[in-house]
Amino acid sequence: MFREAMYHVPRDKWAYAYDLHTIHLRFRTKKNDVDRVTALTGDKYDWNRTYFEVELEKAASDEYFDYWEGPVRPKFKRVAYLFRLIAGSETLFKSDNEFHDGMPMPTGGYYEFPYIHHVDLFAAPDWAKKAIFYQIMPDRFANGNPSNDPPGTLAWGGQPTLTDHFGGDLQGVLDHIDYLVELGINALYFTPVFTANSYHKYDTVDYKTVDPHLGDSSILKKLVEACHARGIRVILDAVFNHCSDQFPPFQDAVAKGPYSPYADWFHVNEFPLAVKDGIPTYDTFGFYSNMPKFNTGNEEVRKYLLGVAKYWIKEIGVDGWRLDVADEVDHHFWREFRDVVKSAKPDAYLVGEVWSDSLSWLMGDQFDSVMNYPFSDKVLAFFGGGMDGHHFAGHMGSLLMRYPQQTNEVVFNMLCSHDTPRLLTRLGGDKRKLKLAIVFLFTYMGTPCIFYGDEIGLQGGADPDCRKCMEWNPSRQDRELYDFYRKMIVLRKSNPALRGGRFRFLMADPGNPCIVYERIDDRIHFTFWMNNTGEPSTLSHPMETDDWRDALTGEDFPTAEGRLSIQLDPYGYRILYRNLDGSGEAETSERPQQIM
Repeated sequence: MFREAMYHVPRDKWAYAYDLHTIHLRFRTKKNDVDRVTALTGDKYDWNRTYFEVELEKAASDEYFDYWEGPVRPKFKRVAYLFRLIAGSETLFKSDNEFHDGMPMPTGGYYEFPYIHHVDLFAAPDWAKKAIFYQIMPDRFANGNPSNDPPGTLAWGGQPTLTDHFGGDLQGVLDHIDYLVELGINALYFTPVFTANSYHKYDTVDYKTVDPHLGDSSILKKLVEACHARGIRVILDAVFNHCSDQFPPFQDAVAKGPYSPYADWFHVNEFPLAVKDGIPTYDTFGFYSNMPKFNTGNEEVRKYLLGVAKYWIKEIGVDGWRLDVADEVDHHFWREFRDVVKSAKPDAYLVGEVWSDSLSWLMGDQFDSVMNYPFSDKVLAFFGGGMDGHHFAGHMGSLLMRYPQQTNEVVFNMLCSHDTPRLLTRLGGDKRKLKLAIVFLFTYMGTPCIFYGDEIGLQGGADPDCRKCMEWNPSRQDRELYDFYRKMIVLRKSNPALRGGRFRFLMADPGNPCIVYERIDDRIHFTFWMNNTGEPSTLSHPMETDDWRDALTGEDFPTAEGRLSIQLDPYGYRILYRNLDGSGEAETSERPQQIM
C-alpha cells in the first residue's frame, strides 16, 4: 500500500462531531490502492469493555485519492482510535504516530477525539437545510413605486450599463410575493438595500437606513413580515469589508487627515486621502477609490458594524446575512460577528462570499455557509460539454471532502449570480443542458439558490448584462421552463433524502459524459440518469431490486437479469426511486409553514 498518500488528523474535516452522539472519521488513501479501511475504536480509559469496529465506506474519489468515511457513536462522548487498512493479503495499521504491521497496544499513540462538547458543535440552522433560495437585486426585479425612482431612471427592460437605474424597489418585491410562493421559494437573498449612490448598493453610505430609491424601513419590515407569513425566510447583504467614499466617517478623514477621529477606521497608507498615480493612498476593495476598506481591527469600527448587524435583525426581523468579500475581513471580526448575530437570533443563517476552499471560515465559529462558486464552475464545465463523467465525479467528490457533512448540507449552491453570466447563456442557450444542470442542483447536497429570472429563461453575459430587468410579460416568459423549475422545487422540498441523504456516483466513466448517481436515506432511494450528449443513449447499471419507478411520471422501470437499462433522449434525464420502508410513492408536495 502507498503509505505516502495516506492521511488523517484528529480534527477539522477529518474527525469532527456531527451531533452530540456521533463523530465522523475520514481517511485518505491513494486511488484504487486499498480495499478496506476499518476504524478500531474504544474509550481510552476502558478500551477492552468499550472496543468496537467501524467499517468505513469509500465516500468519494478524485483524480489521485480515495476518501473513506464512517460514523462512530462512542458510549461516553470520547474515543481513541486507529485504522486498519487491507489491500489483498496485506494488512497495515495506522496510529497517530506511525504505521504498524500489527495492532499496537491500546491506547498509547492512538488518535483521540477527547470529548464531544455541546458548545463546540457546528450546528447550522435547520431551516437552511430545507431552503430554496431566490436571489433578488431590487433595482432589477420590479418597480412597485415609481414615485421613488431616482433621476434618470430608464424604461423597464432596457439594456443595462454599469451605472443605470431601472426603478426596481422593495414594493415591487412585495407586489410579486405570490409569484415567489407559486414557484415554491421559501427563502430570499437580497443584494444590498441600504443607502448608496449606485443601483447595486455595494458602496454603502448609510448602514442604518434603507435606500430611499428602494423604499424605507417600514416597507422592508412589511415585506419581511409578509414573507414570514408565507413561510419565506429573508437574508440581507452586508458589505462590511468596505464602504462608499461618501460614508460620513470617511469624508471626515478626507477633510481632517490624521486629526480626524475616524482616521484609523480605514487602512491609510499615506495622507492626504487621495488617488496618487492612479492608486489610492488608502486600501480599497480592489483598486476602486470610491470603496475604501474598513479597518476591522479598530474597536470603534467593530462596534459600529456589529451594531448594524444586530440592528436589522432586531428591528426588522431578518433571518440572516450574506457577507460580501468575506475572505478579506479578519477572522477575529467574524467570530465576534457570529456571537452577536446568534445572540440576537440563534437560527440566523450566515453566508460568506468566499470563492475558494473556505474550511477556515466553516468550523462553527464564523459562518454557516459560503457561496459555493467551485460547485457552479465544475457543474457548468460538465454540462457545458467540457469534461467526461469520470473527471466530473472526481471534482464533485473532492468538493464533498472539503467540508464536514453538516456544512455540505447547507453550503450555498448556485449556478449563477449577479457576479457571473446567466445560467442559460453560459450553457449556450441550450435549455436541455440547463435542465440537466438544474436537476443536479436540486438533487445534490447543499442549499440551492436561483438567480431571479433564470426560471423564465432570462439570459445575459457578464456584468452588467447579467443584471437585466426581470421580465413580467407572460408572453415573453418561458412558462414551460418555469413549470420545470416548480416541479424540481416540489420534488426537493418534499423528499428529505434529497436534502440530507447520502450522495454517491454509481456510473461515471472515463471518456463518457453520461452519469448515474444516487441519493438515499432510510426511507427512499433515488437514482438519477443523465445523458449529457447530443445523441440518444441507453444507460445501463446493475440493480439488485426490481421496484424502480419514475418519480415524475409514476412509470415502472423493471430490471432485466439484474440490470436496469434506461433509454434517454439527447441531453435527457430520468429520476427513479424505490421505497425502503413501504411508504408508497415519492412525495410531491409540501405545505408551507408560517414563520413566527
